[in-house]
Amino acid sequence: MGWLARALLGPLIWAALFSAVYALHGVGCAQGWSARPVPLIGDLQRLVLVTLWLAGLAVHLAQITLTAVPQGVTGRIVTAGGWIGFVSSGVTLMPVIATSTCLGPL
Repeated sequence: MGWLARALLGPLIWAALFSAVYALHGVGCAQGWSARPVPLIGDLQRLVLVTLWLAGLAVHLAQITLTAVPQGVTGRIVTAGGWIGFVSSGVTLMPVIATSTCLGPL
């Protein structure tokens, strides 16, 4: 795998995680997961979303560790790509995780 592909892995993982979390949010709302209580975390929907989000962050950290190239500019670009994906996943998915609600029919 070339350095450019390794540099793009972080944003690609973010895109997949973003899509998966929002898709599961919709599925959870449609299936009524927010009405099913789960101890310690609140409801089934929040449990599923938080679990997926944390697993995705772990994948980001593994990607940063495994694809690191400590040589020169390309190594810094690869590392930056990994951290960009990690921070993006942490920031852009936090609202869904923290404030997940389902609206009824409008």
